[in-house]
Amino acid sequence: MPANRIKLEPALERRYARQAKRREKRPIVCKILIVCEGTKTEPNYFESFKTFNRGTNVYDIEVKGLGKNTKDVVDKAIDLSRKDNYDRVWAVFDKDSFSDDKFNGAIIKAQDNGIGCAWSNEAFELWYLYHFANRVTGMNRTEYKKAISDAVNRSPKYHLKAKYEYAKNAQNNYQIMTQYGSMENAMKFAEAKSKEYTDQHYAQHNPCTMVFKLVQQLIGKDESLNKELMRKMEE
Repeated sequence: MPANRIKLEPALERRYARQAKRREKRPIVCKILIVCEGTKTEPNYFESFKTFNRGTNVYDIEVKGLGKNTKDVVDKAIDLSRKDNYDRVWAVFDKDSFSDDKFNGAIIKAQDNGIGCAWSNEAFELWYLYHFANRVTGMNRTEYKKAISDAVNRSPKYHLKAKYEYAKNAQNNYQIMTQYGSMENAMKFAEAKSKEYTDQHYAQHNPCTMVFKLVQQLIGKDESLNKELMRKMEE
């Protein structure tokens, strides 16, 4: 027995062993709020994590689709973050047709107020496309429907006779992207592209999506958050 270990009475030793075992089995609860610009596309996608991603940690995911512009989404996220004890709060919105100043300003305001910002330029669908290909050049948001449809139909995993056509508000988009594409590739491609940009002219970062950062948290792969949750459990 190591010299620096204090020998405990057998009953006390067993009690500590039981307590340690209970701590090992106790899930870590992580409360995440996601405030979305859209009312269907993004909420449908993130709601799917409640069903399809169950791991050691328990993610209490609350999703709100506002149908409002970039600044309003950030303002709402800031307001809600002060009303409950969330571990993380996120604002999700796209560049779309918003002015450069509004888009950049919303991102900077989110950062200044501790709000995670899963923005996409130009559209959230870039995240879907990254499940199939490493998109490195910019594209207009009107091009994503055809690009995603073609990508799914070309996938070696897609064997259905019916030709697939992407539907923006479909509730099964999460399943489609993960079944016929690769979330791991999407995270890898999105992160690599984001690192090519070093300034705060976010409206010029096309293509780019920061959705991968939020997804990393939802599937338990954000090491910084994981460490915080471990400390929380030990308190």
